[in-house]
Amino acid sequence: MAIFGIQISSVSRGAGRRATAAAAYRAGERVRDERGGRLYNFSRRSDVLHSEIFLPAQYEGIALPWARQRERLWNTAEHAEKQHNARVAREYQVLLPAELDPGQRIVLSRGFARELADRYNVAVDLAVHAPRLGSDPRNFHAHLLTTTREVTPTGLGAKAGLDLQPRERHRRGLPDHSHEYVLVRERWAVHVNEALRAANIEARVDHRSLAAQGIERAPRHVPLVQLKIEQRALRGERAERLRAEYRARVQQQLDAAPAAPSPARDVQEIRRQAREAWLRLRPQAAERAPGTAAVHEETAATSPAPQREDDLAM
Repeated sequence: MAIFGIQISSVSRGAGRRATAAAAYRAGERVRDERGGRLYNFSRRSDVLHSEIFLPAQYEGIALPWARQRERLWNTAEHAEKQHNARVAREYQVLLPAELDPGQRIVLSRGFARELADRYNVAVDLAVHAPRLGSDPRNFHAHLLTTTREVTPTGLGAKAGLDLQPRERHRRGLPDHSHEYVLVRERWAVHVNEALRAANIEARVDHRSLAAQGIERAPRHVPLVQLKIEQRALRGERAERLRAEYRARVQQQLDAAPAAPSPARDVQEIRRQAREAWLRLRPQAAERAPGTAAVHEETAATSPAPQREDDLAM
């Protein structure tokens, strides 16, 4: 069964992160950060299956060397921001269906990267990763690192996409951020389902929550940072606690569900109802047979009273 997965996050200086480092790590390359003078070298990575930079369609056929070369692009993004806590990049991490073959997964990733570049008029740095040794073998995924500013012929311009301020989104008649997040999730689901359909695979994904789908099951969510900790073979205490809480919620739901009556209880209920019906019929039988009424009364008077319900079982 295909699994839906997309996580949208930001690369922020406030969290001590740099766009140059993020790009180098995801693409498995060497990138020198001009602001800090540091070289980020991840060229030894062997799990990067594909990497590529996408620009808006309007710049197709135009050189724009500063935007098509990874090191220059992300140093430009760093220089464009002046605040100490600025968001210097935005990332869309998507889970690629294991049901697709390697070529189909790359085509799927490229299609979504193109859509993001055109929708927000930004640069998109795509990196497709294979599952790491020892991890879940189905964990094919892609990182789409985007600029937070629009691409222009001379450099990066105004803020774009999810990084637009609420007031500016309202001025342009755009939906608020929460609706934009939902729309991106929906568009990724559409891309995945189209790829599955083209590959003649019956499985489909749904971007909606379990509740919206009518599925009575609590979702299990482990933050990405905890998964990263576990991938480095370290113990993720928070991840284990979240998993334990999830199992407890599921068990609580099972305990609260009405239990199906057991066959033994069904038999006892039938016997109880038959016994009560028999007792109700006794006075009627006595009225229809007056000669036996005294015998019934005498028997009732001299018979010992039952000590428990089981003594009256027929």
